[in-house]
Amino acid sequence: MSEQPTPKKPLRKTRAKKVVINKRKSWQDIVNGVDKNQVPVEILEYISVQLIDGTSLNIDIKELINSGQDPEEIELLLDEKFNDLDEYIKNVDFFIDLDKVEHTVQPETDKVLKDL
Repeated sequence: MSEQPTPKKPLRKTRAKKVVINKRKSWQDIVNGVDKNQVPVEILEYISVQLIDGTSLNIDIKELINSGQDPEEIELLLDEKFNDLDEYIKNVDFFIDLDKVEHTVQPETDKVLKDL
């Protein structure tokens, strides 16, 4: 006579969330989930502006900051230009420096999570 195999237990559903090991993807997911109304100039890599006539303009924010420009002055100038040219602007895309976000946020995240 053959023995019956022991039935396997059904998988239990959990409310656990998968932890992504790929740091770059993790930071990208976090950035994608942030409300884009206020983006600090300090974490921008560049801005791409598309005008209604098809012209495209890229503003290298990282280079401006690295050359010594004050981020607050850059922000004021951008706000002024965007307001002046609003009727000609079709779209503005903000490109985030993920390394800068990680280096800015990670130390604070580590502090919060250190006792877990």
